Amino acid sequence: MIFDVLTLFPGMFESPFGESIIGRAIKQELLEIRAHNLRDWAQGKHLTTDDTPYGGGDGMVMKPEPIARAVNHLRENAPASKVLLMTPQGKPFRQHHAQDLASEDGLIFLCGRYEGFDERVRETLVDAEFSIGDFVLTGGELPAMVMIDAISRNLPGVLGASGSAETDSFSDGLLEYPQYTRPAVFEGMSVPSVLLSGDHGKIASWRREQQLLRTLQRRPELLDKVPLSDHDKAVLERLLREGHGST
Repeated sequence: MIFDVLTLFPGMFESPFGESIIGRAIKQELLEIRAHNLRDWAQGKHLTTDDTPYGGGDGMVMKPEPIARAVNHLRENAPASKVLLMTPQGKPFRQHHAQDLASEDGLIFLCGRYEGFDERVRETLVDAEFSIGDFVLTGGELPAMVMIDAISRNLPGVLGASGSAETDSFSDGLLEYPQYTRPAVFEGMSVPSVLLSGDHGKIASWRREQQLLRTLQRRPELLDKVPLSDHDKAVLERLLREGHGST
């Protein structure tokens, strides 16, 4: 997978992806992240990438010509790459988007600044628009980093344990169950005995119940979107009877 990023600040992408899982995946050539300076496709003495908005108003707007040249250049060698626009107006980025995008041949991220992009960029160059939350950042670089990290985890070989991605929160629509490791007792708090039992069936059942409980208490709205088995529904009914609603 090749992630191409179009930005005015390519240096922002050097440090975050140089460490840990993503850094190792890059060294193993499982993925490549290429940050490109939009000014490389700007023209004129000052390599201008923005201008004042038609109709007046504060701020500057990203010009369409440099972006079009950059996208067309990148697509010469990767015509199937999808172009993603980072914008507060985009659809909320979710785990299923990360999983779906991991199957693409390549992705091109457009990171805006100032007052955003000329609308014709959206109309002619962009395949999808994403937002990582209902708040405003100084640019699209951080959202692009978040998305690249989330997508990369779903690429073959990136995670050391093949099952890690499948058990993460949101991978099946629910929050993840609690995790424990040694020591068995820490400051008077013991690991649940079922996890020490060696009974894999009971452990699986406990973990599923904990997923349902944690989701019920912390993100109950997610339960309306997840396919639940009859057993799951019975567990939820019992948890509600016992008073384990949202807190």
